Amino acid sequence: MADEQESPPKKRGRPKKDPNAPKAIYNLSRAEIARRAAQKQVRQAKKRAAKASKTAEDKRRYARKVEQSQSRLEKALNGKQTTLIDEGDLQNVPAAVSDLVEEYEVVFKPNPGPQEQFLSAGERDVLYGGAAGGGKSFALLADPLRFCHNSNHRGLLLRRTLDELTELIDKSRQLYTKAFPGAKFRESKSTWHFPSGATIWFTYLDKDKDVTRFQGQAFNWIGIDEITQYPTPYVWDYLRSRLRTTDPELQRHLYMRCTANPGGVGGWWVKKTYIDDVEPNKPFAAFDIETQTPFLYPPNHEKSGEPLFYRKFVPARLTDNPFLMEDGQYEAMLLSLPEVERKRLLDGDWDVAEGAAFPEFSRVRHVVEPFELPTNWPRIRAADYGYASPSCVLWGAIDWDNNIWVYRELYAKHLTAEELADKILEAEQLDPPAHYTVLDSSCWNKTGFGPSIAETMMRAGVRWTPSDRNRLQGKMEIHRRLADDPYTQEPRVRFFSNCQNIIKQLTGIPLSKTNSEDVDTKAEDHAYDALRYMLMTRMSGYAAIHQQLGAIKNQVHQVQDEVFGY
Repeated sequence: MADEQESPPKKRGRPKKDPNAPKAIYNLSRAEIARRAAQKQVRQAKKRAAKASKTAEDKRRYARKVEQSQSRLEKALNGKQTTLIDEGDLQNVPAAVSDLVEEYEVVFKPNPGPQEQFLSAGERDVLYGGAAGGGKSFALLADPLRFCHNSNHRGLLLRRTLDELTELIDKSRQLYTKAFPGAKFRESKSTWHFPSGATIWFTYLDKDKDVTRFQGQAFNWIGIDEITQYPTPYVWDYLRSRLRTTDPELQRHLYMRCTANPGGVGGWWVKKTYIDDVEPNKPFAAFDIETQTPFLYPPNHEKSGEPLFYRKFVPARLTDNPFLMEDGQYEAMLLSLPEVERKRLLDGDWDVAEGAAFPEFSRVRHVVEPFELPTNWPRIRAADYGYASPSCVLWGAIDWDNNIWVYRELYAKHLTAEELADKILEAEQLDPPAHYTVLDSSCWNKTGFGPSIAETMMRAGVRWTPSDRNRLQGKMEIHRRLADDPYTQEPRVRFFSNCQNIIKQLTGIPLSKTNSEDVDTKAEDHAYDALRYMLMTRMSGYAAIHQQLGAIKNQVHQVQDEVFGY
């Protein structure tokens, strides 16, 4: 068995064809050959038809995509989705136009009243402010969309803090992508980019000095949400210099828009800029809030004497927002707030101030319309001087009952001592001579070899005596004067309505956060200081002035009967 050879392994797979085998012979008829050729042609034709059909479908699908993209772009370019249409106007258009409007999805519909008035305003600078829940923030987001069809449109929207900005961006996501389906938000630069090429930059500015980072930038639309969070008008004034464009269409629509609730650290300047002495919903010429002088084109300009631009204040009301008023829950929340906050946020009251130093001050009781003062009432003048900060001069008259009537004020900035003296002399041309005059005692301080501020004004013909600078006693004297006299039941000091700055400061000047017995010295207090000097000086010079008053009074009212006094 060992000698037996092993058999070779079997080969796997199909056996090879024998090349020597005879070839098969096929005898096909001509008919069969023609049939098979026809079948082959049919198969080839079906393949070509299928390929052509697939190509046609691809082309149709591509055409549909192009058509849809073009449709979205045309709508964006034409501003169809952001057009504001008044229902009253819609009733007056042809039915075909009305039906066409109905085909579009309503992305944002402004509430009738303040929201419509704000979005349709054509003034350069508009404030939408007042009560909470009026739809201010959403209206501010919608306003710049009307220009997003223009590739040159550049908008800037600001909040004070990053957290507040994030909330605003979240709201914009709800609106912008619906209004412009092709709009994209770039997180790295906090900027919305629209299909036309337009952009809206969202950013925050927590420090006033950082506003200079916008130097060299140009925007045709600038907005600030809750502008009263800025303590001074510096940011708003600087941003006005960034409002420009070379686009002919946008040059006609250079807008600054802001929203606010009453109060806040910047409530005082916002109130002076948009609220005081103006009629709501009526355009007015913009003016300098310190000098109260309007901004006008210079004499050598072709528009000499015309206002540079106009402002408008649109008051917000909760009752104009049907979404928040529907179930009454938000109104109930506002009604539950403390009195000051309730008046601000529910009533939109700009006169109420939290922590006001003089809550007893009332425009109704303490402010009167100007009348002709008797010439025999003694006069008193008091002033607080400043150059970079405003100077304030107050004039008062003392009646027979020892009440003081503040009848005139001079409030100006960047005046030298000589210039202020000239203005005082000009104002007193027709007045009886002042029996007592008082100036901030620090004006007698000297920093060099020249005359002091007080000496400079006295050389110009305006005499002064140093003031009593006791802050606590001065504040107490204002409280005493604002209170009713126990006998006459009338205030001991009143103000003519033309003395706007002292009225505003008594309305809103807050208490100090570190000393509850004093006012906040960081607030605007120049008119308050002048009044404090006046009332304190009146008390220190009481005997002399009262003696003079008595003499004048006796000359007018001669006692004829010793028993009955007449």
